[in-house]
Amino acid sequence: MIDVNELRSGVTFLLDDDLYKVVEYSHHKPGRGKATIRTKVRNMRTGSLIEKSFTSGDRVQDVRLDYRTVQYLYREDNLFYFMDTETFEQPALNADVLGDDVNYLKENLEAKLTLFGSEPIDLELPTTVDLEVVESEMAVKGDTATGANKSVTVETGASVTVPLFVNVGDVIRIDTRNGNYVTRV
Repeated sequence: MIDVNELRSGVTFLLDDDLYKVVEYSHHKPGRGKATIRTKVRNMRTGSLIEKSFTSGDRVQDVRLDYRTVQYLYREDNLFYFMDTETFEQPALNADVLGDDVNYLKENLEAKLTLFGSEPIDLELPTTVDLEVVESEMAVKGDTATGANKSVTVETGASVTVPLFVNVGDVIRIDTRNGNYVTRV
């Protein structure tokens, strides 16, 4: 058991037989009385976001998680299949659990899979991925006092805001934490 005051972003815990991961965390201490810990948590099995509040002194069940290096293989309907690089097993994750990470999955991409027992529950992507631009808006230079941007679509279908000099066919590096353009490769 862990105290709710130890909850931070990224911590995974068990509550009412459901597995949650803290996405946002805030601690509120009124003038008198106990502190309130407000969290936004993701249900690791369904992918839904829920807001939960705890009072100081509450406890939640901590969990033991295992991590494996996996390689992305393919998508079939709503399931994304990966291959464990050591055992060659092929676990699958639902698109709801992956969330926005599906925008950065490219064949043969290596990532870190989080397992609860033998159940795959989460995927940690590398900090940056390199993707090819397949569609681009027309860029018009001119009425800009500072750096101008345009929107492009990459090979996975994600839309990214980039500088005007990026063209179709260019490979760009994207930060997977926030979806921002980093550099042209």
